[in-house]
Amino acid sequence: MRLVFMGTPDFAVPSLRALLDSRHEVVGVVTQPDRPRGRGKRLQPPPVKEAALAVGLPVSQPAAMKEEGFLLGLKAWRPEVIVVVAFGRILPEVVLKMPEKGCINLHASLLPRYRGAAPIHRAVMNGETETGVTTMWMAPQLDAGDIILQERVPIGPDATTGEIHDRLALVGAELLVRTLDLVAAGRAPRHPQDEALATYAPPLSPEEEVIDWTQPAEKVYNLIRGLNPWPGAYTLRKGSRLKVYGAKILDTTNVGPPGRVEAILEAGFVVQTGRGRLLITAVQPEGKKVMPADAYLRGYPLIPGEVLGCG
Repeated sequence: MRLVFMGTPDFAVPSLRALLDSRHEVVGVVTQPDRPRGRGKRLQPPPVKEAALAVGLPVSQPAAMKEEGFLLGLKAWRPEVIVVVAFGRILPEVVLKMPEKGCINLHASLLPRYRGAAPIHRAVMNGETETGVTTMWMAPQLDAGDIILQERVPIGPDATTGEIHDRLALVGAELLVRTLDLVAAGRAPRHPQDEALATYAPPLSPEEEVIDWTQPAEKVYNLIRGLNPWPGAYTLRKGSRLKVYGAKILDTTNVGPPGRVEAILEAGFVVQTGRGRLLITAVQPEGKKVMPADAYLRGYPLIPGEVLGCG
């Protein structure tokens, strides 16, 4: 089948590469415009654009999905199907109706759970033990189209969002090729989603990055691994942000002043939560790289009794 691929971040790159290695023909790629990134705020291309240009694929980066020039170019590609993977924009009806065989989306959750922009983060932050990927027929409503295929992926108790992201990207790429083979053969199923089971994964807010030490140890731990490696959970120490990237639950029953440093150990430092204690093992001070907590302590000594989270 002739297809147009729409995607933007790293998560979508394995899917694009898998399609290029399949029997289907990728005739064009649509991705978000270049954005300023890094300390110098230089314009940087999205990862999907870099991957597409590396193999000589034509790339379109519309500022708006209803631009006349973009729509004419998309139509000129004559796609039989449009494939969407973490594109970051809602497709207007004119695009949804354009390909003969429809539009297919790969979503990083077991729909109808975790519809929306941050399904991987939310699953880890909520302490889920399982997630997965779903391919679906796209509909005007957000992530509400009929399901084609799903693949389940376990979330280990210590897994981070970054680890699950990379696993789902690979599993999703394989699932997408299987899905398109079914579409090409006219055998792709349509399983309506149960709206009663739908949950949502809205974008992360800056406020959610702040560690609330009054929460139980399990919840703080899930936040830390759920925001690892991006954007990172943080606490305040003497007015500066201290991001926390590694932690272990020591117990879930001990009660004391939340945020208080209880002890300094060889592997890091112990912090009291609302219920239970965490051993902090990896941190990132402002303006520095991520480092083991013991290395941090050598440059920024902590004293038992100090309370984190205070300005």
